[in-house]
Amino acid sequence: MDYNNKAGDYFNHERPEMLAFLPEGCKRVLDIGCGEGTFIKQVKDKYKTETWGIELMEKPGKEAEKVLDKVFIGPCENFIEELPDNYFDVIYCNDVLEHLVDPYSVLGIIKNKLSKNGVVISSIPNIRYHYAFKKIILQKKFEYEGHGIFDKTHMRFFTKSSIAKMYADQGYTVLSHKGVNRTRSLKPYLYNIPFFFTAMDMFYLQYATVAKKSD
Repeated sequence: MDYNNKAGDYFNHERPEMLAFLPEGCKRVLDIGCGEGTFIKQVKDKYKTETWGIELMEKPGKEAEKVLDKVFIGPCENFIEELPDNYFDVIYCNDVLEHLVDPYSVLGIIKNKLSKNGVVISSIPNIRYHYAFKKIILQKKFEYEGHGIFDKTHMRFFTKSSIAKMYADQGYTVLSHKGVNRTRSLKPYLYNIPFFFTAMDMFYLQYATVAKKSD
């Protein structure tokens, strides 16, 4: 997959909506797909955490090395099994699992890297978002794009329910599962009419999930 042509801000999003899910008292945090470290540095600066990152691309990874405690550069699958077991209080996966060939196995492995009360926090695009609904159902198109729901570097596509099932199948208990980045468009109300307003998930660009190891 070619990430070299991504927009200039692709690797340095702040993602304040995902900071809201950070549990209190965390000391050791890993950010898979950390980009330049922009997001997770906010956690490090505010909470004085020990902060690690994994980044696929070398250029943003080198930038992350300047601000994080430890950074691995390359495919996350090359490093996750080598990470210390029972160590991280939080593992973030912000818009990264959909880029992996096998996100299920990755979730299964990183579960063992969590501390006793540790959690995985992820943001995953919602293929039932109203923009995707319009493209697939109304326009009868499924065309890859440079970014967004149909990003050409996406290997997997998820809905609210399939995200929850993925976590459950990998031995997690979901603590929180909420839509984020709600659209301001009124179109989802129109699209919901034939569904008797049972498809309200199409308002959300992504779903944010917090999950812990099942007992």
